[in-house]
Amino acid sequence: MIRNRKALSMGTSTIFGILITFLMLFPVYWMVANSFETTTEMFRNPVSIIPTQITLEPYITVLQTQLPHLLTSLTVSLGATLVAIIFATPAAYALAHFRLRITILLMFFLLLAQMIPTVTLATPMFLIFNQFGLLNSTLGLILADSTYAVPFAVLILRTFFLSVPYELTQAAFVDGTGEWGAFFRVVLPLVVPGVITAGLFAFLFAWGDFIYGLTLTTNNTIQPVSLSIYTYIGQFSDYWNSAMAVAVLASLPAALLLIVFQRYITAGLTAGAVKG
Repeated sequence: MIRNRKALSMGTSTIFGILITFLMLFPVYWMVANSFETTTEMFRNPVSIIPTQITLEPYITVLQTQLPHLLTSLTVSLGATLVAIIFATPAAYALAHFRLRITILLMFFLLLAQMIPTVTLATPMFLIFNQFGLLNSTLGLILADSTYAVPFAVLILRTFFLSVPYELTQAAFVDGTGEWGAFFRVVLPLVVPGVITAGLFAFLFAWGDFIYGLTLTTNNTIQPVSLSIYTYIGQFSDYWNSAMAVAVLASLPAALLLIVFQRYITAGLTAGAVKG
């Protein structure tokens, strides 16, 4: 009797989970399906759930016009990820194992940086970057996106470093290895899942950024895809299949990263939860 109840409960939970997943993923399916349809088929009545006339014309049109913006977003996101990992990794290690008097204060400011809305920093960022000639530049967008990618990466990585006993580093000192040598050879390999997780979030933050892309670009020479989609829909509002194709291409990098690094993210979150 108890087994039957458990089986019934598990079956009900599975069905409920499948329904919730279907409801969450259906808009994604609808976006992909509409990107392969003609505009006429998209708005015909009754609506066809499965495309009957598949066309690649929206993707051909989008690649001709949006490829430079996709490459810009890719460059900016990879640059912000690299900056976040380079600066956040040693900073998180120091905050985890070096008991400084200002550690709590530094952690407070890192948390505060996450709570400040990006839109409130856009205007000061514009004025600062204008003084240094960083407007309409890839470097400017990388630095701007790094301002919230680095603090978040530090907060994540500090938890992972706390789960690694400092005695391992001290044991490396016995073999004649310095602090940096122990960090790179002993500690860093143990927190690779955390580095991947932090880097993935930094990439996603930069890839989906809209505020800084809108504020720090005054012309179309350098324009991320998040801003390009907004402009594209405004200019070509009658071609919704092309707009859906842009959205699909903009979603692909994030989706592929989540699929490829899913194992590392799961392992990383589990490892980081051992000790806080």
